[in-house]
Amino acid sequence: MRYRKLGRTEIEVSEIGYGAWGIGGKMWLGGNDGDAIAALRRALDLGLNFIDTAFVYGEGHSEELIGQHVPREIHVATKIPPKNMLWPARPGIGIKEVFPYDHVMRCTEESLRRLKRDSVDLQQFHVWNPEWIDSDEWRRAFEDLEKSGKAKNTGVSLNNHQPDSALDLVRTGLCDTVQVIYNIFDQSPEVKLFPLCLELGIGVLARVPLDEGALTGRINQQTVFEPGDFRERYFRENRRADVVNHVSALQDDLKGFETEGTLPQIALRFCLSDAAVSTVIPGMRSIPNVEANCAVSDKGTLPLEVLAILKQHAWEKDYYAGW
Repeated sequence: MRYRKLGRTEIEVSEIGYGAWGIGGKMWLGGNDGDAIAALRRALDLGLNFIDTAFVYGEGHSEELIGQHVPREIHVATKIPPKNMLWPARPGIGIKEVFPYDHVMRCTEESLRRLKRDSVDLQQFHVWNPEWIDSDEWRRAFEDLEKSGKAKNTGVSLNNHQPDSALDLVRTGLCDTVQVIYNIFDQSPEVKLFPLCLELGIGVLARVPLDEGALTGRINQQTVFEPGDFRERYFRENRRADVVNHVSALQDDLKGFETEGTLPQIALRFCLSDAAVSTVIPGMRSIPNVEANCAVSDKGTLPLEVLAILKQHAWEKDYYAGW
């Protein structure tokens, strides 16, 4: 496992981090706590030292599992849910309805209790609206979280497919990290956000690197998810057919490059091939997935020839729209 600085912070994080949404249950079905704990422990054995969770991942269940089974030396990031519980942040709704100061502080205390920690390495707003940029509410909250020691660093998790919504926030210098969707299909952060983060030393957490499973190559038109599973809606209607077409075209173009890894391994290496990315955080609920994903770090960045192929497969879509 290789490690990178998390932007300008003092933290060095494993290139492969642990996205802990899936182990919270509720929205990702078909798993169980026993398998989740085994996968988490195996990841730590392989050198993974960064976990990203949130209250909304099982209404605190993901945080509780981490608090019970993860050593204190492992870096943990969590997130404050919007008070109005709306994802993404809606235009025209002020920050005092979404992240009022008291809500930020109370949620942080509750997360620390579940995580069994006195401090979290990174606390994040779980949505962001650029209309809030001039508000003192978030600035005061970020400052007091760090002054109190309850959060060593602060950041935001950006709305789906809206990387440019953080440009003004990054320029303030008051935000240590941004978390953003970045994968072979959504390459939009490369245009403006990543260069700015590199320039100003802002850490980048690349989320959804496998496009909720599409880039595993295992989604087809016959794939069935349990009723109520998040993916049942994400891949609804004709979307499975669209995924099959795009993934098949990608796999055809990658023929001859099998030594670079499986499709999901290449997808993770794609994220790590951009110098702005501090860590990539796939969800992992089984030991085989953990082992395959963690092995990616030692393979290094992708050859330029492969990156040139992947650049041609950007796909503009928003399967989260109308959620």
